[in-house]
Amino acid sequence: MSDPTGARNRAGLTRADYDGAKTTLCPGCGHNAITGGIIQAAFEAGLEPSKVAKLSGIGCSSKTPAYFLGRSHGFNAVHGRMPSIATGVSVANRELLLIGVSGDGDTASIGLGQFCHLVRRNVPVVYIVENNGVYGLTKGQFSATADVGSTQKSGRVNELMPVDLCAIAIELGCGFVARSFSGDQKQLRPLLKAAFAHRGTAVLDVISPCVTFADHEGSTRSYAAVKEHDAPLHEIDFVPYFEDTSVDYEPGTTREVEMPDGSSIYLKKLAADYDPTSREHALRAIHEARAERKLITGLLYVEPDLPPFEQELNLVETPLAHLTLEQVRPPRRVLEEIMEELRTGRAPGGVS
Repeated sequence: MSDPTGARNRAGLTRADYDGAKTTLCPGCGHNAITGGIIQAAFEAGLEPSKVAKLSGIGCSSKTPAYFLGRSHGFNAVHGRMPSIATGVSVANRELLLIGVSGDGDTASIGLGQFCHLVRRNVPVVYIVENNGVYGLTKGQFSATADVGSTQKSGRVNELMPVDLCAIAIELGCGFVARSFSGDQKQLRPLLKAAFAHRGTAVLDVISPCVTFADHEGSTRSYAAVKEHDAPLHEIDFVPYFEDTSVDYEPGTTREVEMPDGSSIYLKKLAADYDPTSREHALRAIHEARAERKLITGLLYVEPDLPPFEQELNLVETPLAHLTLEQVRPPRRVLEEIMEELRTGRAPGGVS
């Protein structure tokens, strides 16, 4: 829904400027709520749509980039291959903010290997997993993230251990890992804005109930089940670096996590003194929550100082997409030297 007041953000745009096409997903689908969260977070963050590239694979979730930021770039990849496209886009033009939307099948099944290598390379992409534990496009079979004991409408019980994408991301050294719920916009929007500001891979696993195949009693991904078992680690707010903001909290109740561009995430502590900068603490919290059949949400882990992907590649300052052919194409002399080396087995100057 657009802002009836016509208010404009720091980019001079209204909320309506971040809309996309009309959704074709089921009414009440959690994915639509995530779309609304992305639109609002992008508006509040002042993103420029022309500097955003939306990427996706295959599945209900991968349709959603069509429903937000209609004036941005986009690429719908084949099943499970969105990370490869994201890597290529990043190398070609790192001036773009990459927002990748995937699903639990697209990421945790056919695309698991691609996801793992994207994370370990720290490719700068906001990687959103719309996670409902079922394959919605093929009539609701269990996906790889379905919880043990969860049931289908037919009564079939899942007996396989789930793939925990947050735990995998943390193990692989991802610098920003969070989990949220599509029905909790108060938590989701600040996490999205923080992810937009993070330099590197930011993984957001968003539990998004499927109203058609997984919103029944016995499903651990129904709205009722998620609300009952949701255990927020903290209340989250996001303070953009370009705003002069004061925070009024009681002493000892907050923790500030500074992001690379000067922005910060402020965490309001609950009973547990959760430290999002500790990888060991994050993994222990995930394992303990699984044993207690709880769904912990919030910022699980953050490490803003990881070396960016382009540093490993030693790329030039100017994005490759902006270089001329003369700058990226080797001159004839270089090609002749390479051919001579291949023909004779000796490098130029007689060194073998």
